[in-house]
Amino acid sequence: MISGVRMVMLGRQGAGKGTQAVRLARHYVVPHISTGDMLRAAVKEGTEFGLRAKEVMDAGGLVSDEIMIGVVDDRLHQTDTTRRGYVLDGFPRTQPQAEALDEIAGERPLHLVVNLAVPVEVVVERISSRRQCETCDTIYSVQEPPKYPWHCDNCGGDVVQRDDDTEEAIMRRLELYEKETSPLIDYYEKRSLLEEVDGLGSTDEVSRRLMSAIDKRLAG
Repeated sequence: MISGVRMVMLGRQGAGKGTQAVRLARHYVVPHISTGDMLRAAVKEGTEFGLRAKEVMDAGGLVSDEIMIGVVDDRLHQTDTTRRGYVLDGFPRTQPQAEALDEIAGERPLHLVVNLAVPVEVVVERISSRRQCETCDTIYSVQEPPKYPWHCDNCGGDVVQRDDDTEEAIMRRLELYEKETSPLIDYYEKRSLLEEVDGLGSTDEVSRRLMSAIDKRLAG
């Protein structure tokens, strides 16, 4: 097994990025770095950008590119990432963020960027059927509910549909993705970093496709 990779995961909401990013991080023995995890860690550690992010989030605002890029810069210069690599999930979202990531990576550039391709109608169905525990955030679905009617198997909390998982809210998020994040596919394709992987099928099938694409890149 090849260990160590520096990569970004792209894909529409509901494509399965988070699940696959965790699997890939374990397989290649690198950190899985999501934007949410990074922000929470930076706030907890009280870093300069973490404190700035906390101030914005506490006021109900959106974290700016400047702050987000600062948080990513700090994280990607920690020892585990500089020595082993990372699977980056949720960043970059825009071309300015992608350009900033190029500068942050510096002498340790990305090996590849994976676009996990799943059609719009499929992700809408996946997300609209998703249910989540209000207490511990465990994910279920209409097709795979908890054992006891809408009470979490892990903690007993209420399992509900999130307000932003209605079809109307999903379509708004997907429109924003097409506007802001889809251009990254062209950006990375022009730099010969892009690998598009079919995200349909079982979790194991998609993992095998991803690992095959990554292994070819690392070996080549």
